[in-house]
Amino acid sequence: MDLIASASASVSTAAPAPLKVAVILGSNRDGRFGPVVADWFLSRAAGHPDIETDLIDVGELDLPFALSYSPDSAVQAQLARVSPRLADAEAFVVLTPEYNHSYPAPLKNLIDWHRAEWQAKPVAFVSYGGVSGGLRAVEHLRQVFAELHAVTMRDTVSFHNAGAHFDDAGRHKDPAVPDAAAKSMLDQLVWWGNALRDAKRRRPYGV
Repeated sequence: MDLIASASASVSTAAPAPLKVAVILGSNRDGRFGPVVADWFLSRAAGHPDIETDLIDVGELDLPFALSYSPDSAVQAQLARVSPRLADAEAFVVLTPEYNHSYPAPLKNLIDWHRAEWQAKPVAFVSYGGVSGGLRAVEHLRQVFAELHAVTMRDTVSFHNAGAHFDDAGRHKDPAVPDAAAKSMLDQLVWWGNALRDAKRRRPYGV
């Protein structure tokens, strides 16, 4: 009996597999600042032992803005480049600037081409912009992902007047605060990711 109890305990305390996190770079604007923020975030995520990341850049996609329930072969080929990666992800981090008090159209387009890929998964946000730091874009995205049955993280990372805080090599000039914010956000993402992964193993999510 003691051996059985010991074996059960070892199984229950085993470390879960790293969480598969798709990091979505949401801007395709010429001269965009997003890659600087993405490189910064990925370098922080690389030090987190409980996640593995996959960068999805909307600037490398060519999805049409006219949505279709029956996409032609060209669109299917584009979707084949990204849809399986979204489906395989167990969590998301969306990197977004703020354009006119909201988020970029290519990001919304990527979101709208998919549905089941987002469901019952956690979503965290890294935003950047001027005075608001992209937070108005994040608030709009929370409503979108709620409609898609995703769970958004309370904590975010935001860069106000982002260009002034990074040097020419892409290093943050005062990293202590954003590093701490990134760790807090990723810790929340891992908790929710593991909780939802375990829940879906016991009972598949369906709507």
